[in-house]
Amino acid sequence: MPRLAAALRGLATAAAALIAVPALAPGAAADTAVRPAPSSPSAHGPGMPREFVALRSVDPTIIQEMRYVTPHNFMGVPVTGYRAPRCLLTRDAARALHRAQRSFLRRGYSLKVYDCYRPQRAVNHFVSWAKDLGDQRMKGEFYPRADKSTLFRDGYIAEKSGHSRGSTVDLTLVRLPALPTRPYVPGEPPAPCYGPKADRFPDNSLDMGTGFDCFDTLAHTLDPRITGRQRAHRLLLKDGLERAGFVNYPSEWWHYTFTPETFPDTYFDFPIERWSPGRY
Repeated sequence: MPRLAAALRGLATAAAALIAVPALAPGAAADTAVRPAPSSPSAHGPGMPREFVALRSVDPTIIQEMRYVTPHNFMGVPVTGYRAPRCLLTRDAARALHRAQRSFLRRGYSLKVYDCYRPQRAVNHFVSWAKDLGDQRMKGEFYPRADKSTLFRDGYIAEKSGHSRGSTVDLTLVRLPALPTRPYVPGEPPAPCYGPKADRFPDNSLDMGTGFDCFDTLAHTLDPRITGRQRAHRLLLKDGLERAGFVNYPSEWWHYTFTPETFPDTYFDFPIERWSPGRY
């Protein structure tokens, strides 16, 4: 009996200690680490926080061409963590995109997203690919003039990405009515991402001077070599998104982050799943 009483007192003490610990708010110091997906699904999707939504549930008019679930990307293979072609974002970022889309629709354009929330496991896949200098199957399209050994130094690949925080999106503009982009055929002859639009992979978007994910200084948003209609298209996208609260990453004309971010210090790792539309 003395042992049982001591054990019960110990359990009571531990329970009281747990109750006394306050919950950390988003953005607290503990959130700077990667937050993995819980082992059990929630009603909002496996591991997806309630602050995240599917963009299609907020604005179904925005075109989605999710590149990393396909082999048409700088690695040439589907990326780890992308199990379905869905754009997930924090609710605030999705609503801001909806506001921007309404403005663009009135002018005869639509936004088109290439990438939204990105699991940390996908970023890890990028990093392991960048370290394999022998794998250069997509060099001819995405980094013709870049040495793969310098991709870390030049900032094209990093061990953390703002996409994993849920408020960053890669996107472009399409003139309406939108024609479909033809499917990519693995192994097809590559065309440099910085070449004339007629020579690049046939994307249905406006001519921005380079293709998406072009590892080249010509992709810098305000590169002075980009002039005329190409520059006007970049500024059209930039102005419309900035009015909605997004900030551009100057080295990539397609990269925008909604501010203030819902999770400024948290990097999530739940996968992008193929759930039924009613789940979110």
